[in-house]
Amino acid sequence: MRIAVFGQATFGKDVFEALVKAGEEVVGVSTPIPGTRPDPLFVAAEAAGLPIIETPALRKREPLAAFKAWQPDLLVFAFVTDIVRQPVLDAATHGAIQYHPSLLPRHRGRSAMNWPIIAGETTTGLTVFWVDEGIDTGPILLQREVEITPDDTLGSLYFPRLYPMGVEALAEAARMVRDGVAPRIPQDHSLGTYDPPCEAQHARIDFTRPARVVYNHIRGCDPAPGAYASLRGARLGIFDTTLTEGHATASPGTVTALTDAKAEIAVVGGTLHIGRVQQPVAAKVAAAEVLVVGDVLENGQ
Repeated sequence: MRIAVFGQATFGKDVFEALVKAGEEVVGVSTPIPGTRPDPLFVAAEAAGLPIIETPALRKREPLAAFKAWQPDLLVFAFVTDIVRQPVLDAATHGAIQYHPSLLPRHRGRSAMNWPIIAGETTTGLTVFWVDEGIDTGPILLQREVEITPDDTLGSLYFPRLYPMGVEALAEAARMVRDGVAPRIPQDHSLGTYDPPCEAQHARIDFTRPARVVYNHIRGCDPAPGAYASLRGARLGIFDTTLTEGHATASPGTVTALTDAKAEIAVVGGTLHIGRVQQPVAAKVAAAEVLVVGDVLENGQ
């Protein structure tokens, strides 16, 4: 089966290499043209001697014709951020399959890992689905469920679990398509939810909320976009945080102690233990290097 890989970054590269290792015939790659930092998928495809077409260029006649000349049977989408139009999807005999880091139809959108953690949910997962013209609305090919532990962050959920599982799932899904056993299970759109991109305006900490809500918010934004409070009028990013629930020992946002380079912050119904902080235009450092007992963190501005 002739496969064209669409994607970018290390995830795209790892999917490409997994498909090759599985014996699939990858005939070309569509990925952003590298800028100052070469894209890992571009580098891997170039090293393999494969043709490469920049994804946005497929809206033009000549690049689209060159792409069609690859005669792909299947398109495998691994971290695609460009809009891929129907003529591209139609060029492949079996269409396109895509990885999405949630259990569709819940949490559609590109921040599907942030919002379940922020909402305090205990399970999420991944979906490989058939691409259609909607946003994460195509029929489901396969799914895998993953537990969200009480202290998981975006980073601990994605890098050790959803990332490698996603690489394996796309390779497995491609094999299923090749073997003619890949299902097309319609999504129940009545259960669908769409989340907006989790960006800076969503990362502001509100210390008037209960401890567990604040903690879920922080860990769902760690490492990106990075939850933040305000310290003496300047933004302060908060990372590597744990929570001890119980009676608050001071007004919410107050630094009550420094222990093992961490800062203890009073919240409504508990104490946050902050491992690292980040000031504007600076690297992350141990919280005790910036905060002192008596400092008051205010709601992010």
